[in-house]
Amino acid sequence: MTSELDTWLARLEQQHPRSVDLGLDRIRAVHTRLGLTKPAPVVITVGGTNGKGSTVAFIEAIARAQGLRVGAYTSPHLLHYNERIRIDGHDADDASIVEAFEAIEAARGDTTLTYFEVGTLAALWLFERADLDLAILEVGLGGRLDATNLIDADVAVITTVDIDHTDWLGPDVESIGFEKAGIARAWTPLILGDDDPPSSVLRHAYGIGAKALRIGCDFFFDPQADADTWQWRAVGEQYELPRPSLAAPSQLRNAAVAIAALRSSPLDIGERAIADGVANARIAGRLQRIERNGVDYVVDVAHNPQAARELAAWLSRTPSPGRTIALFAALGDKDAAGVVEALAPSVDAWNIAGLAGHGPRAVDVATFAGRLAGTAAATATRWDDVASAIHGIDAHPGDRVLVFGSFHTVADALHALGATGR
Repeated sequence: MTSELDTWLARLEQQHPRSVDLGLDRIRAVHTRLGLTKPAPVVITVGGTNGKGSTVAFIEAIARAQGLRVGAYTSPHLLHYNERIRIDGHDADDASIVEAFEAIEAARGDTTLTYFEVGTLAALWLFERADLDLAILEVGLGGRLDATNLIDADVAVITTVDIDHTDWLGPDVESIGFEKAGIARAWTPLILGDDDPPSSVLRHAYGIGAKALRIGCDFFFDPQADADTWQWRAVGEQYELPRPSLAAPSQLRNAAVAIAALRSSPLDIGERAIADGVANARIAGRLQRIERNGVDYVVDVAHNPQAARELAAWLSRTPSPGRTIALFAALGDKDAAGVVEALAPSVDAWNIAGLAGHGPRAVDVATFAGRLAGTAAATATRWDDVASAIHGIDAHPGDRVLVFGSFHTVADALHALGATGR
């Protein structure tokens, strides 16, 4: 049965002539008509190529461990649209989201908005009514012209800058860095998670007077010989902390960036809350492991070469008693060959699947296979869709099946594995 929320979402997908239409003029006009101001006394905006969702999860978990009331807006969702808007640790319910959509519809007049723009306004509308201490906004695409940049952040975060979304953000890291740096504000902290950020990011930060704080320069994270702890430190501060439950090697970096963001904010965050938040942060679809009949299924939303290198690092540190079997399915605008190149030394057998039916950027398996000619996946076993692959891959007890390439890939895999409980 189609819910009222599903009906609204289907309508929003058709409302604007383009699925991506970067720019702030239209959404700013509707934001003003709605009478919205600032969604919380403190706002942290998180941008970057990879690690945004995990960093938001750490910030949210730490702030909530401190007893703060937190709203988090993230995208895309894995299984349910409601995941995009969390208030005090709970997904927004259907009725609340529909009420926000109705308010936006009444205010927009003849201004058309994209699906993402309406979702952003809905989150802001709900947050202003939730009596929050902190709102965390995850950038959807780029930063400078992204709908979330409507709000002036008290702290801006750029997790990483790498090649992705080149059709919209530019062909190289300098162009992409400039777009991402647009979330920074004058005289406010800008937390940088790259050891060597693009010069365009630093140039923009210094040009507007933002206070750039760089990992490895202004704050540090140090893995300890003790596998159960690690250390975060900055001038005059040092914390010995438990390891994150999130598994990837980059999660220490993401946690360090989250701590720096909160320590740079006006919020009073204690060491106990930092430790509890780091240990308890959770996010689905990031090296999420599901055992079925002795086979270890590992699902991850990695969809670009930088994220694939991170997967490869985790695989090398986490040996499997059997084979590592890859199931790769990505949207048509991704650097699929670069992803395969990063993972090839770690994979014993390749499978690929189509994502047809998942929007205008999706491709069928034959088209996808054509983009992998000359790679280690050129002779991969082909499947029409992810579910068929999950049920058909020849895996035996002790084998590991790594499923990755898109949020759509992970969602389809979780459905096929029966791991979608709310």
